[in-house]
Amino acid sequence: MISAVPAILFAIFIVMQGGLIFALGVIALGIVSLHELYTLMRRARPVDVAGFATLVALVLTALYGDRDQLPLVLALAFPLTFALAVARPRRDNVSWGVSATLFGALWIGLAFAHAVLLRELPHGGGLVLDVLAATFLGDTAAYFAGRAFGSRPLAPLISPNKTIEGLLGGIVGGTAAFWFFGLYQDWLSGTDALLMGFLLSLVAPIGDLFESLLKRDLAAKDAGRLFGAHGGALDRLDAVFFTAVAGYYLALVIL
Repeated sequence: MISAVPAILFAIFIVMQGGLIFALGVIALGIVSLHELYTLMRRARPVDVAGFATLVALVLTALYGDRDQLPLVLALAFPLTFALAVARPRRDNVSWGVSATLFGALWIGLAFAHAVLLRELPHGGGLVLDVLAATFLGDTAAYFAGRAFGSRPLAPLISPNKTIEGLLGGIVGGTAAFWFFGLYQDWLSGTDALLMGFLLSLVAPIGDLFESLLKRDLAAKDAGRLFGAHGGALDRLDAVFFTAVAGYYLALVIL
């Protein structure tokens, strides 16, 4: 609780402020997340500065440009990463380094860019809070449902502690959370809230399992210690990297 409360207050603050404040907040979280990922993948010698620059460019493009310009940023990330990799005194494992760098920019940078795109939509502040509520409260519901009723493994080779019962609990909890927050938003109908909450609750566990697979491959229990017992930024935001993207496109289609 001690480590979670400041994070919740920080999230509420930047979401309510929107604009550049929100963008700078997600840039800070993105750099921390990228640093954790690149630390886990240090043997591949990623080009950290290129990854950080690409993330900043993606987020600011989402804020001041539009979605169609994001592929141009990613295209420019290739020569930037190449130039910085060649400039290093050691060039061993350069192919792995470039791959690790661009992987982080795609996974984390695009997710945070879509978080900004979501915030810039009409009623974007409410939508971001709804997505975060569905993601985190769904994860909490999955934990307690798994502890109370879990017996059948969901993905034993990736995350042995996750169960099918926990997954179902998370779907119910995440859907209910999105619907409950929607009760106080007159622009969001109950049917739309239930549909979006349900779909986001299906997406969130995929993001969780994605990061679990990476950590297992890299022989790491947690990506960092930023949130104490909760782990690092990657451990807390892994599902958000998927639900922020899904939430943006669902809002375009459903609302």
